[in-house]
Amino acid sequence: MKNLLSIICIIVLLSNSKQVSAQPGYKVINQIHLEGDGGWDYLSVDETTDRLYVSHSSMALVVDLKTGKQVGKIPNTNGIHGIAVVNSLNKGFTSNGRDSSVTVFDLKTLEITGKIKVTGKNPDAILYDAFSQKLFTFNGGSSSATVIDPKLNKEIGTISLDGKPEFPASDGNGKIYVNIEDKSEISVINSTTLKVEKTWSIAPGEEPSGLALDNETHRLFSVCGNKLMVISDAEAGKVVTTLPIGDRCDGVAFDPSLKRAYSSNGEGTITVVQEENKDQFKVVETIVTQKGARTIAVDKRNHHLYLPTAEFEPAQGNGRPAMKPGTFVVLEVAPVK
Repeated sequence: MKNLLSIICIIVLLSNSKQVSAQPGYKVINQIHLEGDGGWDYLSVDETTDRLYVSHSSMALVVDLKTGKQVGKIPNTNGIHGIAVVNSLNKGFTSNGRDSSVTVFDLKTLEITGKIKVTGKNPDAILYDAFSQKLFTFNGGSSSATVIDPKLNKEIGTISLDGKPEFPASDGNGKIYVNIEDKSEISVINSTTLKVEKTWSIAPGEEPSGLALDNETHRLFSVCGNKLMVISDAEAGKVVTTLPIGDRCDGVAFDPSLKRAYSSNGEGTITVVQEENKDQFKVVETIVTQKGARTIAVDKRNHHLYLPTAEFEPAQGNGRPAMKPGTFVVLEVAPVK
């Protein structure tokens, strides 16, 4: 009997140990100090070259992820929003909202090699779709997407959308999903025909910004301005569930091996959502970051998260607080081992 009890106790302890090790736990492990002042938007991890590209005011800053140091920049990107990397062409592309253009640069030298004037107004998010080998900008000022041939550095089409597009996600098989912010919808673009195939409401979510995709379970994660993460079935085109997140979100990232979605909230938190299966999700942690850290990227190899932010002066009246000069950083958040 004692031996049986001992075996049972060992099994229980091992079971509890596995549960504890599977639990999330994150902390800010580094602040990567970068040059310049002014606003910021998207950032992107290039796992092929171990680089992080960060939009900042009128330039893209380049960080070596091995050293955590800035190694270069792409200047004169007027009102930069996003960065897309095409390693097969040795090209990078930035979307520049203020002059409605796309800057082309060499991934090895970081030298600017071209500039593409787009007909869409205020190109915001930018996405390379490997399936169609096309580049897409999503234009907040004209409710459209511009289609570019990245080999020729040439605009080849325009797709009209139902409203103001925000962040997109590709399934790698010919479908591109994009949040429509002012209509609280998701639209699906066929990247071959360049037609919108489907649009659905994500109510009760309002003003969706960041979007991420679990391509295995076909679940889309939209983070919304009314402090909700809306999870949709990408195939059926319907909402599966909603979960609470923090305030002033603008980005979301998904880690496929951990099955976790991360909402970056400008209030200074990250909401961690665990996908238990394709229909069950739960908030498992709220990570404290820093005020202003509202966009996010994930390195899927080591599960590290990156968020740009800065320190701010006290707010004056109802206006936005001014950024303190010389305080721009990228926070590196890592799992606690």
